[in-house]
Amino acid sequence: MLAVERRNLILATLEAEKRVLVPELAKKYAVTEETIRRDLEKLEKEGLLKKTYGGAVKAHNLSSEMPYKMRAETNKAQKLIIAEKIHKLITPKENIILDASSTCVHIARRIKSVDNITIITNSVEILMECSSSSTNINTISTGGVLRGSSLSLVGSGTTYVLNQLTADKAIISCKGLDFEKGVMESNLEEAEIKRVMAANAQEVILAVDSSKFDRMSFAKTLDLLQIHTVVSDNIPTEWAKFFDETNIRYL
Repeated sequence: MLAVERRNLILATLEAEKRVLVPELAKKYAVTEETIRRDLEKLEKEGLLKKTYGGAVKAHNLSSEMPYKMRAETNKAQKLIIAEKIHKLITPKENIILDASSTCVHIARRIKSVDNITIITNSVEILMECSSSSTNINTISTGGVLRGSSLSLVGSGTTYVLNQLTADKAIISCKGLDFEKGVMESNLEEAEIKRVMAANAQEVILAVDSSKFDRMSFAKTLDLLQIHTVVSDNIPTEWAKFFDETNIRYL
């Protein structure tokens, strides 16, 4: 196993369990404890975790962002559930905006079988996914400046193209969801792109796995009342109550 693969797996474990221990990681990956300590030191320098005595915990840096490949595997089962639910909401001939989140990559894989839909996206991964489709699907790239850490296209060119289009549905994800702050993202550019996506769609669907509820992040994307539908693998009771009171559909 390459060192970078091992570090990505360590981050995935940390995301799921909130804490990791050096002896357990060394045994799991069949390497020395010193090797694991070096891995943790490197990840700490990147702002992705905080070392503790004997292990590490998640970093509290609101603007920190995990590598794309690691995010793609984190909470994968939950994202597949979300993708299946969203597939049932898509009808033929619709124009669908998808953001560059790993959740929307899973959604694209599931909905590309719907007949004659158009997918508009700033995601390099989704563009590649759609290019291999054998179904009758139209794909529109927003263009823009490549942001390597998220494989997304951002900037003024991206917003210009989005503002020229009107979609039936915009499907976006987020890094955090808070009752007061609303829908949140870890990066200002990503937050701005998602705001423009939402503004140019008749329906805004928030695809959010259950780990994102009651979590803060760096930049506000939308107010909660700008969302029409929330799709998740599991919605906490207090959030379901809020959605009922505000007439936000949830699945």
